[in-house]
Amino acid sequence: MIEARDGTIAGVESKLTASVRAHDFNGLRHLRDRLGERFRAGVVVHTGPDTLPFGDRLWAVPVSALWTPV
Repeated sequence: MIEARDGTIAGVESKLTASVRAHDFNGLRHLRDRLGERFRAGVVVHTGPDTLPFGDRLWAVPVSALWTPV
C-alpha cells in the first residue's frame, strides 16, 4: 500500500506469472471496497506483456512498464 498525503491509497501486488486472473485481485478488491473513495488504484505487476483492466480502478501492469518511458 502507498498512501498519499491527502489520504488516498494505492495498492500494489506483484505476481511471478505472465497470466493474471480475476482471483489475483481478491485482496485489492477487498481493500477498494473497504476504503471507498480513498482507494485511488490497485495494480498487480506481472511478467506478461500487456496492461489490462480488471474492473473499477484495478489494473494488471507488466513489470517492463516500470522501466519504459511513457
